[in-house]
Amino acid sequence: MTTRTKASSGSPFEATIGFSRAVRVGDRILVSGTAPVEPDGSSTPGGAEAQTARCLAIIVAAIEQLGGSAADVVRTRMFLTDAADADAVGRAHGAVFTDIRPASTMVVVAALLRPEWKVEIEAEAIVGTAA
Repeated sequence: MTTRTKASSGSPFEATIGFSRAVRVGDRILVSGTAPVEPDGSSTPGGAEAQTARCLAIIVAAIEQLGGSAADVVRTRMFLTDAADADAVGRAHGAVFTDIRPASTMVVVAALLRPEWKVEIEAEAIVGTAA
């Protein structure tokens, strides 16, 4: 039987909505949609680039908590509320994944859970696939 291990980021939404920040099954880690939330539950201040950097920091921390690393990321999905933020989001994503180059999708959506959020990101990693 394959074990399921969960990681929490302390988001106030995890308990109330009933989800985990990330789940590892075997060598695969799936990271939930991750918004720019600070440890106190407030939204990350600043523009799309700062918010993206915060989302990615939360994602990498969850993957590391489950025994992986940023280098194991094979896929990301970025949800933006404004297409004009694509370059800023891309810069922050590239700062983390320039050499890793996971399969990635960037889409524009009508809204995210909080109106001040400009981006939300999901990720998938397969432990042991780092280049």
